[in-house]
Amino acid sequence: MGIPAFLADLRAVVGHRPLWLSGVSAVVVDEDGRVLLGRRADNGRWALISGIIDPGEQPADAVVRECREETGVEVRPERLVSVAVSPMIEYPNGDRTQYLDLVFRCRPLSGEARVNDDESLEVGWFHPDALPELEDRLLEHLARALAGKDEAHFELTAP
Repeated sequence: MGIPAFLADLRAVVGHRPLWLSGVSAVVVDEDGRVLLGRRADNGRWALISGIIDPGEQPADAVVRECREETGVEVRPERLVSVAVSPMIEYPNGDRTQYLDLVFRCRPLSGEARVNDDESLEVGWFHPDALPELEDRLLEHLARALAGKDEAHFELTAP
């Protein structure tokens, strides 16, 4: 799939300089309590299903679209888990981006998990006690989504 057309247009102007973008991440939990993860093609790491919100797109619609595009699984967002700013990310091609990341807990509705585009090397369901290696911030998102609290987490650094 590559990057969205609007982002390719921006990159043609700004090059690899840092961009501030809005993104979504999905903690998809099935009826057995397993979590859907994808192994990213850009860095080979396991991660939550995630992506960039298109201009004018609602965040909940974006998380549904990203799950469908990347895994073939149709989901229903159930609640907002976290609103956070990612660290600055540098991609293998040199592009740098920081995201306002909206993390949703979702439940699967239909579809079989599979690699459904060129952004993933593998996808699969994992029990929370048998996860592949994940970045700490993703483990925090998972823990919050699985904790069952209704309120969304957010950081407050101002007094």
